[in-house]
Amino acid sequence: MIAQIRGRLIHKEPGSVVVEANGLGYRVFVSLTTFYEIPDLEQTVILHTHTHVREDALQLFGFSSALEKELFQILIGVTGIGPKLALNILSGIAPEELLHSLDQRDMNRLQSVPGIGRKMAERMVVDLQEKARKIGSRIALAPSAARPTERWAEDVISALLNLGYKKGQAEKAVEMVFRQDPNLALEKALKESLKILAAV
Repeated sequence: MIAQIRGRLIHKEPGSVVVEANGLGYRVFVSLTTFYEIPDLEQTVILHTHTHVREDALQLFGFSSALEKELFQILIGVTGIGPKLALNILSGIAPEELLHSLDQRDMNRLQSVPGIGRKMAERMVVDLQEKARKIGSRIALAPSAARPTERWAEDVISALLNLGYKKGQAEKAVEMVFRQDPNLALEKALKESLKILAAV
């Protein structure tokens, strides 16, 4: 079981990165939250990892925080949620907001995440509400700070494509978001784009 990996970041794209450690390159699947937290190429990166073993594959899922990893692990414990969907959920909603949504039974927010319908949202609340409350009471929930960067629109569109949206839909949503506020930070722009797409 690989619980953590530390090494040189040699490749990154929305959805996955490659970390070189001891001469080996490990492909690690990451959420968009983690993707925007990790450093630039050739820098040292540390990821909390979950090792997922199947008959035909061994996959690594990496997270920039222990909290995100913990949420991933409780999500895959829900019937019908596999690693990829769990990563998709964590890409569409920040860890702190997910905890809040589960605790408050915010079905609309949960259903705004691609791949989550009414029944799945209800199942998540039933299975995870108590766990979310325990985690929430254990940590100090603070809003994550947005990180400035260039080419926001291009990055947000790329992120939406990786979540399964069509290019035309993604471009239209992102255009609407930046037309309203050209100075939006990346994380906020992604959240607003997801809200627009969820309302379509």
